[in-house]
Amino acid sequence: MSAEKADIGGFVTDLLPALSRSLAEEFNVFRVMHHGTHEKQLSNVFAWLLRPEATHELGDTFQRIFLDRVNAGLSTEDKLPSAGYRVFQEVNTTGEDETADGDVGRDIADILLSSEDAAVAIENYGTSDGHGHDYHRYLAHAAGSGRRAVVVLLCIRRVAHLQRDGWEQAAVVTYAEVLRDLKAHIATDGVWRRRHPEQHFFLEQMFHHFVEGPTAVNLNDQLTFIKAMCDTGESERYAMAHRDRAAAEFADIFAEHARRQFEESRNALTEVKASLRSFALRALRDQVNEKLDSGLIETVSARYRGGWQWCVQLWRADDHPALYLVFGHTAVVTVQRAPELVPSPDYLRVFVTHLPSGPNPPERVIQTEVSLAEVMAGLASDDVRLRDAVLAAVGTD
Repeated sequence: MSAEKADIGGFVTDLLPALSRSLAEEFNVFRVMHHGTHEKQLSNVFAWLLRPEATHELGDTFQRIFLDRVNAGLSTEDKLPSAGYRVFQEVNTTGEDETADGDVGRDIADILLSSEDAAVAIENYGTSDGHGHDYHRYLAHAAGSGRRAVVVLLCIRRVAHLQRDGWEQAAVVTYAEVLRDLKAHIATDGVWRRRHPEQHFFLEQMFHHFVEGPTAVNLNDQLTFIKAMCDTGESERYAMAHRDRAAAEFADIFAEHARRQFEESRNALTEVKASLRSFALRALRDQVNEKLDSGLIETVSARYRGGWQWCVQLWRADDHPALYLVFGHTAVVTVQRAPELVPSPDYLRVFVTHLPSGPNPPERVIQTEVSLAEVMAGLASDDVRLRDAVLAAVGTD
């Protein structure tokens, strides 16, 4: 690549509008339900497809497709039967002798295909990576007492350098490979499609999400992408002979930048939380208490996790409801639950709300004038904008 090209951060920023429009324009049940964001969810789907008796009504079609892909990488003498397996999930591969020797943790295979004379232990993950599991333990469990056995990495994409500690010996099967084969089979089976429209719809959604992927349906978006590639020096990738490798390398760079951005932005939220708690302790509590006759703020804390992690709690006396200073994802959750619409919420600002009780929504959500950048930089002790917002919320008691 050219030494003069812009850094990948600028490139990603230029591309985000086009990519976000393309994603937004395409309905897909997997995206709507956020399904497939965790390996257990997809393991459930693949186990369903692998079970001949399951409600997909395809019999052992997918089991044969999957074994054909596994066998394609094996020598003739190592090939396994293409059907006849029972399907198990969340199988503990830790041997009894290991457990007897000491405190050995459970090592769980996502899916196990098992028959009398053969078995396949499947680790399902985004990349071809054992990610801490023991390949040799998987293989030994699958082999049992003399069965032919194979360990398979079922994944979105191959990343060979991640396969180590025995996992380089595993067969690798990608979602796209087996789903593309299943799609081709279904295309030839008109009877199944007519008799099973619900299953067909579900699988079509799966094919689109994991095989075809989001497409830039708008020509202007495609041209914007090309312009960004040219402006940043990344257009050399269009000249690479191996298109699949060029696309994979580009996607890995993009994904790495997104990962760094996510980690750094989460660190920023943590910094906002610490700074906001500090300001509440040293200034905001006294500012508010000077204006109240009852329900004084007694304690400031920031101990919640999960959906309510990004907040600072103001606990009050005399059984008055607590107040939250919320931001980030917690602000999103709060605004979504509010009975009154918050017009044009700006999630780069701090919000104030009452502590919701159980499933009840917050009584009121107030968007303050204080930005997250100002909180990180440090609010002055005489800044009363948060005080005024808190007092407005107190007025609803």
